[in-house]
Amino acid sequence: PWVIAQLGQSLDGRIATESGASHYINAIEARTHLHRLRAVVDAVVVGVGTVNADDPQLTVRHVPGANPLRVVLDPRRRAVAQARVFNDGAAPTLHLVAEDGDASGGAGDVRCCAMPCAAGGFEPAAVLGWLREAGYRRVLVEGGGVTVSRFLQAGVLDRLHVMVAPMLIGSGRPGLVLPPIDTLDEAIRPASRCFACGVDTLFDLDLRAADHRGRARSGASGASA
Repeated sequence: PWVIAQLGQSLDGRIATESGASHYINAIEARTHLHRLRAVVDAVVVGVGTVNADDPQLTVRHVPGANPLRVVLDPRRRAVAQARVFNDGAAPTLHLVAEDGDASGGAGDVRCCAMPCAAGGFEPAAVLGWLREAGYRRVLVEGGGVTVSRFLQAGVLDRLHVMVAPMLIGSGRPGLVLPPIDTLDEAIRPASRCFACGVDTLFDLDLRAADHRGRARSGASGASA
């Protein structure tokens, strides 16, 4: 099992404007890198907010490779029925809803699955466990910020890619949001590497040996997505 997450953000940590506009914070080289990640995983996971705001395809287009399973986390069944992931037939889609949810409509290879859900959403470990049982062992958590933050807080990520654009937005939606800490001793300190990616900069964070100081790992039982 291998789980990686990616966020594309501005220098000041914003992934979208106040209105939700995010196309495109990062340049084409960064988007190509994201498609490479999609090409090497079995499944790509997004929250329903990303589906409704961006209507992403979540397919591999900028590089050669097979499309992964598209997984939409939608505990309260808020997904727009016209979203492309439910209708374009380009790749199989798994629509995860709470146990009292209904199957989504749409054409193509769409499967609806009900999972137990706490007040805050699905447990990240439970989502990954379901995917592993179904044979999807390499997983990309692509967005949005809330979903990536919850998977990070739960301590289930092996790696995190943060793609930073040389841009200052000054307001808007933040990337990572974790519970408050009192001192920097409590901060997550992963081993990291840095790469130029066109005009953007990629930070490759290895979370497997990160010093979480008890925050991320202790949240594994309570964080949800």
